[in-house]
Amino acid sequence: MKAPLLLLAVLVLSGGMAYGQAAQPAESAPDLPQDTHEGVTMSVDAYTHVARGKAEFGKANPLAVGILPVDVFFKNDTDLPVKLDLGTIQLEVHSGGGGNHQDIDWLEPVEVATAVAHPKGPSEPKMRRFPLGMSLPKDDKRDKMLEILKPLALNSDIIPPHGAIRGFLFFDVAGEIPAPGEATLYVPDLTVATSNKPLMFFEAALQIPGASQQ
Repeated sequence: MKAPLLLLAVLVLSGGMAYGQAAQPAESAPDLPQDTHEGVTMSVDAYTHVARGKAEFGKANPLAVGILPVDVFFKNDTDLPVKLDLGTIQLEVHSGGGGNHQDIDWLEPVEVATAVAHPKGPSEPKMRRFPLGMSLPKDDKRDKMLEILKPLALNSDIIPPHGAIRGFLFFDVAGEIPAPGEATLYVPDLTVATSNKPLMFFEAALQIPGASQQ
């Protein structure tokens, strides 16, 4: 997921925003949960209703198999590119009122595609964090789901100066949508790309009206 130096140079020079990496600029809705400091803003939009998920993902709807999609938007108003460590982003869930706490890692699009294509479990052994360059067993059904999901996923780790990136992260909540106030997206590791200067962590509580999947 690390951007090559050439891609970094292009992003620094051009800026821009899109699902995944680059497309037409767009602003996040002002009423979404946000965290802003040091010239960078993060907004989050949790898809908690099956109907909304179906409208966005069609047959590849992650909610149908208990996976929560979160649309994440990063905007950089500074003059320098910002790098985020995608691998350390987590969904923090506090539930039950008894101090129960769970940190959930996000799923790769291929993992989500496999879950949607084979809701009763894949025929091949379950794998996490598919290694880069690994050839996957042929699976036409999974690949059709992946064609839908991959372009929508957050797959850039560089926020260009005066630009933005946007995309979905997917979290396996086993079909249990957190109640309002229970879930927070936590982004601990951001740096100024040109100097490796660390920025403050970002966190935003998910907006979950009704906490319903219907």
